[in-house]
Amino acid sequence: MKIALGLLLAVSSLAAQDQNDSPDAHMAAAKAAAGDDFQNLYTFQCTGPGPGGPRADARAQRGPGGGQRAGGPRRAGPPDPSTWHRDPVKVFDNLYFFGQSEYSAWAITTSQGIILMDTLFDYSIEDEVVNGMKKVGLDPATIKYAVVSHAHPDHDGGARYLQEHYGTRVIMSPADWDVLDKRTNGTKPKRDMEAVDGQKLTLGDTSVTLYITPGHTPGTISSIFPVKDHGATHMVALWGGVGLNTDPEAVRTYIRSDQRFSAIVKQAGADIIIANHTDWDRSKINLPLLAQGPVTPNPYIVGNAKALNFLKVAEECATARVLAVQ
Repeated sequence: MKIALGLLLAVSSLAAQDQNDSPDAHMAAAKAAAGDDFQNLYTFQCTGPGPGGPRADARAQRGPGGGQRAGGPRRAGPPDPSTWHRDPVKVFDNLYFFGQSEYSAWAITTSQGIILMDTLFDYSIEDEVVNGMKKVGLDPATIKYAVVSHAHPDHDGGARYLQEHYGTRVIMSPADWDVLDKRTNGTKPKRDMEAVDGQKLTLGDTSVTLYITPGHTPGTISSIFPVKDHGATHMVALWGGVGLNTDPEAVRTYIRSDQRFSAIVKQAGADIIIANHTDWDRSKINLPLLAQGPVTPNPYIVGNAKALNFLKVAEECATARVLAVQ
């Protein structure tokens, strides 16, 4: 009788564990973490391209500027600026947005120049970053470093322009430089500085700590850096690559990177979370508010718990997607 009861309890326990480790359970955890803050991220990560999701020809259905295409052949050359141009926005005392409607480039101003986080497409770098900086009184010639989060044209395409016009040093992970070396189409920068996991990139009075977080690409870079809001210091976490690959093993790597970066974000006390696509970090909501002038409290300051929730959504959705195809 005792043996039978023990077996019954063991089976019940295993069933509960299986239920808690089901795709539905992880989807529910992701939805809870998203709350009202990161619904776009939840929808994209849990149902968008990746294992077990709609992924065939997904990129072909979107124009280079990020807008959904209505069908038919892709037009030659870059899209019309009216579909992607956005004006620059001062986000913090020392952080500016110089991105497009769908893609972000973040500029950190320091006492000795500018660190640019991502470089957009080759067709938009001059309009958004160079002309955008001039519009707000910054000199693009002082862009000393461009940190490219990962080897995709919407983030690395403008890097060569900065190299050739301003001598900007371009930083990528060794693995993603290797990806670029193999890419035969599109504009790409000359191989330059290689990021080391955990290195501090210091320019003047500011340091950006770089972490190699593979998964989205083989060597995606995520980062932590300080900003000032009316003189008060806050810490920013920038998750370098959001979308999931179709290969489950790459997604498992993504999950491990997410978990590691979450621990780093928690230890750093980062109370701001940003990404390099405007849909997922509430930039499409926050930037129009800040474009009107300083906002108190700044909508990007969400607290450490919500910064971690962003990464929790990404982790739980990725886990659900991998379990669904096992």
